[in-house]
Amino acid sequence: MDFEKTSSQDKIEGRNPVMEALRAGRAIDKILVQSGEKNGSIIKILAKAKEKKIAVSYVEKSKLDKISSTGAHQGVIAYVAAKEYVSVSDIIKIAKEKNEAPFIVLCDDITDPHNLGSIIRTANAAGVHGVIIAKHNSVGLNATVAKTSAGAVEYTPVAKVSSIAQTVEQLKKENIWVVGADMDGENTIHTHDFSGAVAIVIGNEGKGISHLVKERCDFMVRIPMLGKISSLNASVAGSLMIYEVVRNRLK
Repeated sequence: MDFEKTSSQDKIEGRNPVMEALRAGRAIDKILVQSGEKNGSIIKILAKAKEKKIAVSYVEKSKLDKISSTGAHQGVIAYVAAKEYVSVSDIIKIAKEKNEAPFIVLCDDITDPHNLGSIIRTANAAGVHGVIIAKHNSVGLNATVAKTSAGAVEYTPVAKVSSIAQTVEQLKKENIWVVGADMDGENTIHTHDFSGAVAIVIGNEGKGISHLVKERCDFMVRIPMLGKISSLNASVAGSLMIYEVVRNRLK
């Protein structure tokens, strides 16, 4: 993730402001700490971040200086989410309250904010009950995601989990079929039955769905590729799958 391109509105700088944000329960995507900083207040920030399972990266002072908007980062910068996250249970509850079969999108290590924003926008348009992203190796709900979603982040519940693979198992226990996209899938997205409770998995922009997640999916389907290019942009592939679910539900 390129933190230098993230809006200043997504950042909290300085030891006291970051600590207070942690204490207040703000949705924090990541904390950057200056390499070598080990004194009292930093130790407290690191302990609180560990308690809340927030990712921490150690970077050089020059990196923080370049990112800083205030010039007074004191060796620590936190990136906050543009919107509060929900839980996976909250998403399932939303579907039940609407008396609808759950329709969920899982993003397996999506790192490009434009891709995530586009996925959330499509998900909202298609009536998806919620989107699930990973805490690590994934972009969070920053300003670029919010802008690319055309406001859909305000209406689409997003959960952030420690493990997509474990979340797949959780969804399966809720009798939700989990379907991933892979070029070696037995069926195409057009021939697979997407009816009922379903969660679709959209893989990483370059690597696709991780092996750990793939082996936990109930089904793997493929998108027909008839030209010279063998893959699609993650948000485009996701959109095709999302609307196959819609097509099945509108039959």
